[in-house]
Amino acid sequence: MRSFEKLTSYIPLRKSESGGSKNIGLLVDGPNMLRKEFSLNLDLVREIIAEYGNMRVGKVLLNQYASDKLIEAIVNQGFTPIVVAGDTDVYMAVEAMELIYNPNIDVVALMTRDADFLPIINKAKENGKETIVIGAEPGFSAALQNSADDAIVLKAESPKKYPKDD
Repeated sequence: MRSFEKLTSYIPLRKSESGGSKNIGLLVDGPNMLRKEFSLNLDLVREIIAEYGNMRVGKVLLNQYASDKLIEAIVNQGFTPIVVAGDTDVYMAVEAMELIYNPNIDVVALMTRDADFLPIINKAKENGKETIVIGAEPGFSAALQNSADDAIVLKAESPKKYPKDD
């Protein structure tokens, strides 16, 4: 026991700076949010999420029309791109249910404007998860904003962060 106590004084133990920081799972509705007219920046989203806790899951769901440049930009910003053949909403709902039933995730965050995800927010809250929705105007569902514990409305930036589809 003594040797272990001595050993720990030499090994830096990584501790969370904020103490009881929460683990967050973020799902991004790519076709709905990563549009040219919004010019949204995933680095900004990461900074916002960091104010709530530690992002443990960061997935961006894309349809089969996503360009290679967009996928590369998402990877470079530390997110996992998931390219779906078909309806991204269904796949996002499945991913969200996995977050809801993951005991290591405290907060379910959805970046979307779509009211179709209202049942996901409600199910997450029923299961004791905190919820965050991140969206942009126009078209950010008022019902979605009012149902989540926190709602964040992003403003479009002037410099585009995502490459144009050529």
